[in-house]
Formats: sequence, C-alpha cells, structure tokens
Amino acid sequence: MDMEIVSISLDKDTLKELNDIQYSLGFKSRSKMLRSTIDLLLNEHRIIDSLRGVHDVVAVITYRESEKNHVSGLLHGFEDAIGTTVHQHHSHLCLDMMNIDAGADVIRRLFRILKSSKCIKSVNFTILGRSEYR
Repeated sequence: MDMEIVSISLDKDTLKELNDIQYSLGFKSRSKMLRSTIDLLLNEHRIIDSLRGVHDVVAVITYRESEKNHVSGLLHGFEDAIGTTVHQHHSHLCLDMMNIDAGADVIRRLFRILKSSKCIKSVNFTILGRSEYR
C-alpha cells in the first residue's frame, strides 16, 4: 500500500506525551500509533454516519471547568434529545454523561458539534440500540 506523508505540528508537551504513550503501548513507530488513532476516528465516524432511525445513545464528554458555559450553550439546542445527565468534577475538568434518545440526524449533528468544538477535550458515544420509546 502506498503511503502519503502528512506533516503535523505539535507542542513539546503533546509530543512528549505521545512518545510516552507510544512506548507504553508498544507501538514500533509514532506513525503506526497515529494511523491506529486515525483508524479509530474513521470507524467512529462510519458508525455514526450509518445510523438510521431513532437510537438510544450514551455520550460522555470532558471539558475544562472554565468552558462550562460554552458547553452548556452547545448542548442547549439538544434539550429534547438529552434525557438524564450526570455531571462530575475532577481536577478542574468536568465530565458529563448523557443519555440521548434521538433520531440519527440529531445524533450526527450533536456528535459533529461536540467533536469539532475546541473546548471539548474528549467525546465518546456508545450506541445502545434502536429506541423503543419513540
């Protein structure tokens, strides 16, 4: 398989952390580790893109406590889809776990907004299955 070279810029702290992760996970190269990470993102996107109908989803997001108003604004437009929310604080970070019952288009829109937001540190979606409640 032919490979294209893609260059990225990273700050020293991020590079050190990546090197530490590479070592601890046993990747033979940074490129292999980054390709694996990209594969995870691509697979996650394919799963979200393939959804049809109404689904139950659990979303977990983390963000800096100082960004809580911005995150609240992002989530405000999805009040009808977000059921139960659990909020927890840890070392100046917030963690929100949300139960979502919504159509595939709403789930995709929420996923894309959260993934592209600079204030969100991490986003994880677990698709529980098709909803029986709508």
